[in-house]
Amino acid sequence: MQTERIDMGKRKTPEERADEERRYARASAARTDDEFEPFFTDPNQAIRNVAALNPDASAAVLDRFADDRFWSVRFAVAEHPTTTRETLLRLLEADPRRRGVVHHAARARLEAEGVRFDEDGVTVIE
Repeated sequence: MQTERIDMGKRKTPEERADEERRYARASAARTDDEFEPFFTDPNQAIRNVAALNPDASAAVLDRFADDRFWSVRFAVAEHPTTTRETLLRLLEADPRRRGVVHHAARARLEAEGVRFDEDGVTVIE
């Protein structure tokens, strides 16, 4: 009996793979806010993640990546040392049922900076 292989996704052409490698390299090497601009809308979440992990990402760049639809990019923002307190606060989830790794990473960073939370996980304003 012959088994037919079903290809679930489109295979990338050599040109598409080369383009993707160039974008990975540019995301890793970006130094200015302008150089990060193409990566906010890159269709590949892994490339956006690499850009958000870039140590040269400014606070403004990280604030924009905090709105990414994929949790891994937002997680990279929560863990990035340049991320501002305001951006970390935006990454918190008010609904306890929606609190995942991004929320917990942002909370851990905020607690390390002395921000206090009440028993419901809401920041305490002093």
